[in-house]
Amino acid sequence: MNKLDTQYKELLDTILQHGVSKDDRTGTGTKSIFGYTIRHNMKDGFPLLTTKRVAFNTMVTELRWFLKGDTNIKYLVDNGCNIWNGDAYKQYRNNFEPAPYQYTPDTMEEFIDRIKTDERFANVWGELGPIYGRQWRDWTEYYVEKFNGGNPIIVERTKDQIENLIAELKENPDSRRLMVNTWNVGELENMTLPPCHYGFQCYTTEMSFKERIEYWTSSIGKSLSYGKRFDDSDLDERNVPKRKLSLMWSQRSVDTFLGLPFNIASYGLLLSLLSKEVNMVPDQLVGSLGDVHIYNNHMEQVKEQLRRDSYELPTIDLDCMDCEFDILDGMFGLQLTGYKHHPSIKGKLSN
Repeated sequence: MNKLDTQYKELLDTILQHGVSKDDRTGTGTKSIFGYTIRHNMKDGFPLLTTKRVAFNTMVTELRWFLKGDTNIKYLVDNGCNIWNGDAYKQYRNNFEPAPYQYTPDTMEEFIDRIKTDERFANVWGELGPIYGRQWRDWTEYYVEKFNGGNPIIVERTKDQIENLIAELKENPDSRRLMVNTWNVGELENMTLPPCHYGFQCYTTEMSFKERIEYWTSSIGKSLSYGKRFDDSDLDERNVPKRKLSLMWSQRSVDTFLGLPFNIASYGLLLSLLSKEVNMVPDQLVGSLGDVHIYNNHMEQVKEQLRRDSYELPTIDLDCMDCEFDILDGMFGLQLTGYKHHPSIKGKLSN
């Protein structure tokens, strides 16, 4: 039994046993607790739950979308990822004012079909506002540059938080400011949905010589020859990582049945990608969770999942020889191996 599925099931059971009933903006209703932490050691495998099938490719597409700085659902729907469709459709239904005799999509299916086929329509109604990708790659801030006759001159500038994080990890890995934030207070009202996972922080530690040797030998799949004595300089020549990288994400609102399995896997993949980019080893993945809830229409699904035993976690390989690796453009190859899982459990997403 893997530890990740065990922790997740313990969380589900904790909510069922100790959660309080709360209303929510969707009108569905939840059972909720406040404050919980999940911790996973990346050495134990890639953090993809096995007690139900998690749509791995959908998760990967969404993360690529974030990293590209995109905020329009067209990229997602063109690549088979439909998890943001409901938010875009809801915004469209609440705000669209058709002209007389103008064709307008009625159903969700008609809306998404038009997103795919009508670029002008998609540019307007596929846009979700300054959500995750915008904040990660193009955070907007304003400052007073100088005074002119007593009047302030307000200047706008943007910052690429992911690019800055990568630079800091390389140049100042012991910094306590290795953070990316999406809770941009000045732009929340322009977002279709304020960020649920609102930031993450990275942390690095030096690897001992023994850890570096173990990592290198496991990566090449063989033991060291006893004919030569290795030291740090030998490992440096082979570009063996010197540090481990950990990541903790913070989440204000947690849809534990549908959303959290995605969040865990997504930040596990992000940790793996950042580690590859800065030549470190993925270490601890930590989730700091706020309002952790189960929707009332997911209770039977949760009970079904709790009855299931887990399998061993899969592994992930980012070393694709024929694939271009550019984390800042969402370009990377990967291979998931050994993902044995129970069948999917369907549940309605509350928008």
